[in-house]
Amino acid sequence: MHTNNLPYFQAPSMRELHAMMSKWQRENSNLLSFSIQLDGDNFCCIALAGKSRVVICDPKDDDREVNVTASGHLAVSQ
Repeated sequence: MHTNNLPYFQAPSMRELHAMMSKWQRENSNLLSFSIQLDGDNFCCIALAGKSRVVICDPKDDDREVNVTASGHLAVSQ
């Protein structure tokens, strides 16, 4: 399991940087956002990684329950 949620990548070309980032994402977790800058002759990237999670709640009604169906749709109990 990967615990670093701020990975750093560096490569001499965008093609190589892309390959590194794609490989990392396949083997670890999603890259949620990133910034790519030139640093000397290298392309450098600092990324924010992790599993994305959305919590849906209604502060006015604590008895409602929200679930995601097998097909990916939201289902709200009444």
